[in-house]
Amino acid sequence: MDEARGVCGERRDLAPDEAFARVRLLRSPNVGPVAYRLLLARYGTASAALEALPGLVNRSGKPYGVASAKHVHAETSRMRHVGARYLFHDFPDYPPLLTHVSGAPPILTYRGDLAILHRPCVALVGARNASAAAIRLARDFAYGLAQEGYTIVSGLARGIDGAAHQGALAAGGATVGVIASGIDLAYPPEHADLHAEIAEKGLLLAEQPVGTEPLARHFPTRNRIIAGLSAGTLVVEAAPRSGSLITARLAGEMGREVMAIPGSPLDPRAHGCNGLIREGAVLVQSVADVIELLTAFDGTPRSTFREEAEDWACAEEGELAERAPEDIAQLLTTAPVSVDELIRQTGARTSAVQLALLELELAGRLVRHAGGRVSLSG
Repeated sequence: MDEARGVCGERRDLAPDEAFARVRLLRSPNVGPVAYRLLLARYGTASAALEALPGLVNRSGKPYGVASAKHVHAETSRMRHVGARYLFHDFPDYPPLLTHVSGAPPILTYRGDLAILHRPCVALVGARNASAAAIRLARDFAYGLAQEGYTIVSGLARGIDGAAHQGALAAGGATVGVIASGIDLAYPPEHADLHAEIAEKGLLLAEQPVGTEPLARHFPTRNRIIAGLSAGTLVVEAAPRSGSLITARLAGEMGREVMAIPGSPLDPRAHGCNGLIREGAVLVQSVADVIELLTAFDGTPRSTFREEAEDWACAEEGELAERAPEDIAQLLTTAPVSVDELIRQTGARTSAVQLALLELELAGRLVRHAGGRVSLSG
């Protein structure tokens, strides 16, 4: 399709009609990142998968639909209008660390310079209603790390995120804004100028189609991208049960460094960071501490903030996940139960149960509790 020409990253052997079919496949109902990869592996091309889709059912027993070609035409037209492009999972410019994350987005949209993703990346995240001292810390840490050649990754939210981006830009360094909406929408509105500056001087990334409004369920999925892009995640200030702690937990599960700046026990906004340190995140107090950790990072983090025995590898070609999220959801209630108990009851592999739990969590249906327990959200 000519509509796909001009909105794709560089890969000469991918024809425009196949690029269009890939977008259409991922936009089809009930097709997420895992199903997309399984379908592509099984049928070889997105075009062939689209032809087969109406005759298939997903892991929950529901039939697949096919996204309207008209809607995808409208999407590609809007992409062209806002100056955004598609980045597919097998393009050479796809973020190298993100390729190792199970369930990574098969298609990202972007504006800006993809080359900065090939520098060492560190995520800086924290509270939206951050204290003045924490905002200053975030800006200073980002400034110092950017001066040393690190790409600063954050979520363009109020508070710590915005300060991290601003610090990197002030240093003349590189920063990546990963957003939960369509790439054409600035959220929060007061960050419209920052959104535009990052698109011009750094890189904007989004998983959602252009025009998508920021919804609550999109933020945890955005957080997995922030963690997946980075060798380490630094939490500057965070309250308990905040989105920043989700990013830190995901980073730990991915085998990346998890770092936190300690704060006063009298300030509720410091409880999240102090809790991370208690549970195994590395306490850092200076830019030099972060650089020391990441310079020595060889794939084995010094932080121990992660669940044990994780295996988030994607299913091999032709292999379906043993347990769908709906299967696991039927075993859950609002009363917490241990993940080990779920594994025993299902008889499934740890990796299959954990993948199903992650999908439920990213959909906003799962709550994690202390002691490796989980429950359905209220």
